[in-house]
Amino acid sequence: MGQLTGGDPSLLRRINSAVVLRALRAAGSPTLTDLTRVTGLSRPTVEGVVEGLIGTGLVVEAGAEEGARRQGRPARRYRFRAEAGHLLGIEIGSHRVAVLLSGLDGRVIGAGTKEVAETASADERLERVRAAVADLLRRAGVPRDSLRAVGVGSPGIVEADGTVRLGTALPGWTGLPLGERLRRSFRCPVQVENDANAAAVAEHWKGAAQDTDDMVFVMAGLSPGAGSLIGGRLHRGYGGAAGEIGALHLLGRDVTPEKLLSTTGEPLHPLDEQAVAEVFTMARRGDERAVAAVERFIQRLVHDVAALVLAMDPELVVVGGWAAGLDGVLDPLRRELERYCLRPPRVAQSLLGEAAVATGALRLALDHVEEELFAVEKTVTTRRR
Repeated sequence: MGQLTGGDPSLLRRINSAVVLRALRAAGSPTLTDLTRVTGLSRPTVEGVVEGLIGTGLVVEAGAEEGARRQGRPARRYRFRAEAGHLLGIEIGSHRVAVLLSGLDGRVIGAGTKEVAETASADERLERVRAAVADLLRRAGVPRDSLRAVGVGSPGIVEADGTVRLGTALPGWTGLPLGERLRRSFRCPVQVENDANAAAVAEHWKGAAQDTDDMVFVMAGLSPGAGSLIGGRLHRGYGGAAGEIGALHLLGRDVTPEKLLSTTGEPLHPLDEQAVAEVFTMARRGDERAVAAVERFIQRLVHDVAALVLAMDPELVVVGGWAAGLDGVLDPLRRELERYCLRPPRVAQSLLGEAAVATGALRLALDHVEEELFAVEKTVTTRRR
């Protein structure tokens, strides 16, 4: 397909192509008259642009509707070819990898997951990613060379080039050149982002935060993290470490998850999701020590979130991650934010659930392609390099 913009060296031509292509993607199958009216361009200009876009494979003439055929020769219609290329959104987690596949319009056409051991090495985890992608592409009948961009959501502090500067949640993740490793596999642009940041983008795109440009997504887990949008743009911080609220326990004593979730007086060991799930199960059964442990954990979580809210003043806080399913987590969070914050935000639960990170990763890939397609405005996830 070549360059998605068609490779035209003329700036005016590129702008016109972007305007027409954007209109085509939004309108379904418009006529040239429709495009002229929507874009404000002259008909000869629109005709020339459409002809060029057909040459790139991004646009095709659409079939006439049956009703129009019976009334005589219909006007020619055109449509954006979302199938001209494909995008992947990948979540890399402790226990699984998840993959979403879409066309160039971002509409999901396939999904897949593969389990992975929490103790798996970086090489083993990346091999599971490749296996999940290969399986999904095979089932969808999509050739690998049609991939135009890949987005990845990963735990850890992620640098602009996709290197994980610090990643304690996965073995061998700190210092891993994740972007470079994956680019070798896909041979197309790969955008790597922190998982909470990716989830924030997803909730803004398709979830609970579609109606606001100032929001925080809280990835509630053993070491909570957060992603945030300010004025509709993803806020990463200078080095990609914005929202690492799991490190706030370093400011206090006896507030690490190991101690908060202990039911014996000794730090919880091992500190993993299975051990924590047992504490929550005991709490639901009424065990007093477990109930107290869960209450301590939730209190620590809401204090961490309150600190972030005080600094950022978001309109909305969305809670996701496995702790979002805890009974009563939203009400204590609302109460604490009302207590500590000058202007308490709205609090909502994630609408995307476990699909949030992969969905946000897919949006990263879509943003990259849209910059090539339209090349007019920056997107919500554009990185400063």
